[in-house]
Amino acid sequence: MRIEIVDRASIKDYMAFCKEVYTNDAYYRDSMSTILKSILMGKAQICKSSTVVPVMVVDSNKIVAVCIFALVDRLSDTLQITFFEALDNQEQAVKMIVDYGKKLARRYGASKILLGLNFHVNYGLGLLADQHEFVPSFGTAYNPSYYIDYFKPYADEQFNLVSYLTKMENFDARLDNRLVDRVAAKYNVRTMDFGNFTGEIETYTNLNNEAFKNHKFYYQRRLEEDLELFKQFKVLLKEENMLFLEDQGIPIGFMLWYPDFNELIRPGETVGLKTVLKNKLFPNKISKFKIVELGVLPQYHKKGAVLALFHKCRELVQGRYDYCESGWILEDNLASRGLGMRWADQEYKHYQVFTIDT
Repeated sequence: MRIEIVDRASIKDYMAFCKEVYTNDAYYRDSMSTILKSILMGKAQICKSSTVVPVMVVDSNKIVAVCIFALVDRLSDTLQITFFEALDNQEQAVKMIVDYGKKLARRYGASKILLGLNFHVNYGLGLLADQHEFVPSFGTAYNPSYYIDYFKPYADEQFNLVSYLTKMENFDARLDNRLVDRVAAKYNVRTMDFGNFTGEIETYTNLNNEAFKNHKFYYQRRLEEDLELFKQFKVLLKEENMLFLEDQGIPIGFMLWYPDFNELIRPGETVGLKTVLKNKLFPNKISKFKIVELGVLPQYHKKGAVLALFHKCRELVQGRYDYCESGWILEDNLASRGLGMRWADQEYKHYQVFTIDT
């Protein structure tokens, strides 16, 4: 068994292996292969500010595990194990990856290894810890259950995340009308303007960087990176999917939501032209939407700003969906978890992130 550095000639093998891991998994949906290939080829914007080392673990000329080691300039004390995939019963391969990662981390001066963050939170955070028997929503982490068991023995620290699910009739009923009226008079919520696409994404980037600057796994995002990400999926999105919250014309918050496009994707398919056509021809086939991100500047917390975004979202989606799913929330984020419990019927899915000291 050996570790091989992935070069241009072996990218195809890396991608084929990732697909092989999920060959018989009826719940897996592929929404990340385009991004993954761009990173492996070094073309993604985030590669310009990162050290990227993709590897394969090979046993008797057969690939049994893969990952990309990444060191981003804005998170320079942390070496990430990203886009990890492996077959079952590959404990030895995982040990080789961890040991190799520790050597790389020491070489680059990183004090810890992080598993569960795929470069940036916008590319995914957390290993799925339960609910493997459900199709994941679009953009949500999904992996075999044994991934958690692979890395837990090496973890020096574990972080837990949770998402929420609610029926739309409850989503509607839990908004106080009098409070909504007061908030609506105080703030303005508008949809994104595709005619000013670059400017709008810049607003989104700036709000993200300010709203989440103290988040445990967030680091400053760059406009070029966000533009690349949104351009890839713009064909699936509408202006209504990005909401900006304003106070006297000044952007102070945002909400990114979208339909669960995975409901249009069959096992073995990837997001592509077929998904776009289905979304245009059969939008009513999607029964759930997802609130992916919600950020408000710190000085507007507990001042009704979040409620204004929820109210506008409710107006836009009313009668179109049966369920709403939240993005992940860190377990120690008590304010957001409290909102989730008041708004949703139940905790839905749980995720885990691990750090390993070097």
